[in-house]
Amino acid sequence: MKKGYGTKNLDELPLTAISFMTTETNQTGEWRSQRPILDSEKCNRCGLCWMYCPDQAIRPQENSFSISYEYCKGCGICATECPKGAIFLVAEER
Repeated sequence: MKKGYGTKNLDELPLTAISFMTTETNQTGEWRSQRPILDSEKCNRCGLCWMYCPDQAIRPQENSFSISYEYCKGCGICATECPKGAIFLVAEER
């Protein structure tokens, strides 16, 4: 893989041990005051959001990513790390 952003294949992303430890016992979505929204049109699939998410709430899909709101605390790290601005935060409605 060449250096820089733009991973085209999710198989090129590193696996982490943490990604396999998310369980139903630590669903923390109720803590969230803001919700990240992923704009798949802007996403270049670099995987930084997935790698930096402390709760592994961002999950790789076949050719994209999804956000599991059951685990997302709304910390905004994914939006901060996204080089394309494909993730933005909105106020959580309860």
